[in-house]
Amino acid sequence: MCEIQLNGVSELMDLLQIDVDTDVAEDKPGREDALCSRNVLRKQRHWERRLAAKKSKRKEEKQRRKFNCASADSPQFTKRVMKAITKERLAEAQCTGLRLCVDLSMTDCMSDKEISRLAGQLRRLYGSNKKAARPFHLFLTDLQEDSRLYRECIRMNDGFLNYMMDITEESCLDLFPPEMLVYLSPDAEKALETVDADRVYILGGLVDESIQKKLSFSRARELSIHTARLPIDEYMVKKSNAKNFHSKILAVNQVFGILLTFWETGSWTEALQTWFPQGKGYVIAPDYSSPLPTTQTLD
Repeated sequence: MCEIQLNGVSELMDLLQIDVDTDVAEDKPGREDALCSRNVLRKQRHWERRLAAKKSKRKEEKQRRKFNCASADSPQFTKRVMKAITKERLAEAQCTGLRLCVDLSMTDCMSDKEISRLAGQLRRLYGSNKKAARPFHLFLTDLQEDSRLYRECIRMNDGFLNYMMDITEESCLDLFPPEMLVYLSPDAEKALETVDADRVYILGGLVDESIQKKLSFSRARELSIHTARLPIDEYMVKKSNAKNFHSKILAVNQVFGILLTFWETGSWTEALQTWFPQGKGYVIAPDYSSPLPTTQTLD
């Protein structure tokens, strides 16, 4: 009986040993898998943190560059704010700005094609004035409401009647005393040395493809007012070209652009270089052969 009991205990112990061994054998790979999984997760979280840090750094750097650009150039405004600023600047110019008239009394001698070109030039002239830091107080004089140019300006130029300029059927002599007026003409003898806030400058609103001589100069003589020309001869020289073409005749908006740039910078060189078309056959002279006098009289 004792032997049987011992054998039974021995077998039971063997069975228990097998179960324990099995449990240990089954537990061991599980723990290794758990440890392996934890390492993978830890590495993945570390990689994700590094990736997020890189993204954050790139974003900060981009924002810093954007801020630096904005600070270096100008404040970033919305279109609505920019429109309000432009409107305020133009309104101020109508009170204190340098005055300039475009004389539109000569349109009867122009063709329909020339009328359309002039309407486009007036649109570009106004666009330049809107963008200017120091805009002019603009007048369109002798513009009759029943004229071809008036109708063409309304047709071609959106919001023409809302332009912040004075549009009138009166002439420049009806608006200002003659001693204040200076008519700009390429045929004038005297060159314009500077622009004076006490003067009123007049541009001839004329597109003449037939190249009739001295139209604006004759108009100024008719009105008995002073004339002056842009200082092209004083600051520019002819440049040889294949067609041997040289012309000092400029569009209304180009003459205005030269005056506007000079008014802002005080430099005829910069103004002429910016606005004088290269196709006209003139370039800025390396040295000014005929410097302007310090005092000036207008004819």
